[in-house]
Amino acid sequence: MQNRFIKNIIFLLFLNLLVKPFWYFGIDLEVQNRLGDALYGQYLSIFNFSYLFYILLDLGITNFNSRNIASDNKMLSKHFAGLAEIKLLLGLCYAIIIFAVGYINGFREGYQLKILFWCGLNQILLSFVLFLRSNMQGLLLFKADSFLSVFDRLLAILLMALILWTGWFSLGHFNVVWFLQVQTLAYLCTIALALFLVLKHVDHLSFRINFKFLKEILAQSLPFALLVLLMSIYSRIEPFLLERLLDDQGVQAGIYGRAYRLFDAGNNISNLFAIMLLPMFTASLKNKTELNNLVKTSFNVMVAMTGIVMVMCVFYSQEIMQLVTRTAEGETEAAYLLRVGQYAKVFPILMGSFFCLSTTYVFGTLLTANGSLKQLNLVAASGVVINILLNLIVIPRFQSVGAACTSLCVQTVTALAQYLLCEKIFKLRLGWRYWIHLMAFMGSVMLCTWLTKMLDVSWFLAFGIGFVANVGLIFATKLLRLKEIVTLVLPAEKR
Repeated sequence: MQNRFIKNIIFLLFLNLLVKPFWYFGIDLEVQNRLGDALYGQYLSIFNFSYLFYILLDLGITNFNSRNIASDNKMLSKHFAGLAEIKLLLGLCYAIIIFAVGYINGFREGYQLKILFWCGLNQILLSFVLFLRSNMQGLLLFKADSFLSVFDRLLAILLMALILWTGWFSLGHFNVVWFLQVQTLAYLCTIALALFLVLKHVDHLSFRINFKFLKEILAQSLPFALLVLLMSIYSRIEPFLLERLLDDQGVQAGIYGRAYRLFDAGNNISNLFAIMLLPMFTASLKNKTELNNLVKTSFNVMVAMTGIVMVMCVFYSQEIMQLVTRTAEGETEAAYLLRVGQYAKVFPILMGSFFCLSTTYVFGTLLTANGSLKQLNLVAASGVVINILLNLIVIPRFQSVGAACTSLCVQTVTALAQYLLCEKIFKLRLGWRYWIHLMAFMGSVMLCTWLTKMLDVSWFLAFGIGFVANVGLIFATKLLRLKEIVTLVLPAEKR
């Protein structure tokens, strides 16, 4: 079982690394280039606003359904239709809430409401995709689930490529609604495919909502749903606040969005790592020595991955932002470089925030495995309060740079709080030598990156040399050993 799970995670990572980067840096980036920072910033503000309330579409049902079917496959036929009907009701409630709250917050123009409609519809469809995938996960159909995890993006990439680069469509007035409608079509096709695969394993359908059953699910899932809601707010609210607090037609939100793109792409990979850690932490809770070693190894892996990415992005922030930004029509070189400079100020700060957020996927996942949701919710609620208060102060004065600094501050505080909670609850014994070792590794990565950047070669080649050298430092400094990676990835009988 564990071996199948690990193989699925590796396959899932492979597919996501194959498809998702092209979505972020091919399609989404090209859409921003076509729209410009202002229009893209307005879209990003509304999209993130719709995402804040995403948990209302699920309330823990997807996670519960996966575990329920895994324990007894007959539960698929018994509860599938009823849960699908509940998801429809939640979708209706979600739509009412986002339009009501959106109207209160100023989304009243026809164009804004149109974008909110399509963003909201896509969130509802995505929740159905994840619900259908939870049935596949419960049936242990891992390969089918992994394929479904990227099918919508793969289809959207193909459709957007036809629109953007074939010349078959007139792009003189490219509209973000087209972008959203393509995603809607991709989600609908994915739902159709997933529904076909799931119904093959359903003996009969019972179209009856069991409200008592729903009440039991909500009682178990609400603490987790609250946690997801709070984390969504303090991790994604900046573009919305930038667009609402500044009278610039969304320009600063667009600047933040371009710098945020790599943050979001990396966060998706870190999140997949957390999925792998959750069952491992759960299985190790009773063995303190094994748990302590697993925490060290997993944290080392996370620091190695995200630490190198963060440092290199900080050193090459100007070059990376210039790589993903093209000159607008009629823009002078001086204006272009000034615009890139704005992105480059926000980008390194957000990558520091990304590093801190990634560490919470270790300690936060450990607390989740232990059921310490009350403590996690208190930390997340504190993060929301700090985020909103700081942003209200800094955004009017420092704009997107201030929002990025707030993100870094909040992610640092919540990451530190989660670590201290783990240290207290699980009596973690990492020791001062461990932290010195970790700082020595990060210092070595910074020095190596600086030295390779000084080479008299193109920055792209220097970046590649630095990346390879930094990966070598992981083993040279003994932050990770091959045996530890094998321990993390393979089950005991295969080591």
